[in-house]
Amino acid sequence: VQLQASGGGLVQAGGSLRLSCVVYGSTFSSYHTAWYRQAPGQQRELVAHITTTGNTNYADSVKGRFTISRDGARNTVYLQMNSLKPEDTAVYYCSTLGYWGQGTVVTVSS
Repeated sequence: VQLQASGGGLVQAGGSLRLSCVVYGSTFSSYHTAWYRQAPGQQRELVAHITTTGNTNYADSVKGRFTISRDGARNTVYLQMNSLKPEDTAVYYCSTLGYWGQGTVVTVSS
């Protein structure tokens, strides 16, 4: 199983980004998938999670701003991030079945 994350970049506070994670080598729709992030000097934390039935949950810090979704036909999970804050700056990783993508960097300037 391989995961490839993309979509990170530099954005001003208040802006938006959409991250994508393509899953290769797995029957994607059969597994839960999640986005994590790790800021410099911090531990990796769960940002959002989506189950096989489409149920979602979010870290309190991103509720109402971030949305996780999945496209089974494309084997892809998305993370729509709106109203970004400088504290959202981190490397974002997708994960499923214990496998991890390579991470994509999100930098939010104030």
